[in-house]
Amino acid sequence: MGLMDNLKGKAGELKEKASELAGKHSDQIEHAVDKAGGAIDKATKGKYSEKIEHGASKAKDAVDDFAHKPKEPGDGTAPGAPSGGQGPSA
Repeated sequence: MGLMDNLKGKAGELKEKASELAGKHSDQIEHAVDKAGGAIDKATKGKYSEKIEHGASKAKDAVDDFAHKPKEPGDGTAPGAPSGGQGPSA
């Protein structure tokens, strides 16, 4: 059990370090997401622009969540709001 406890401790440390780095470099990460989205949009000749924008937004939100960074007001999401399919189905 000592080895597993040691590995779990190291995994927790690595997660915290990655979270810290994501917080420090979130602007660079968001720029990379935008650049990748633009390249994909260009390659698909705008056919999937809306889906690409949605995916990029979700990726940025995931980085913010991982970095423990609060969402900005007016971005269309409310902190603590359930995500994905929690409402009534049609």
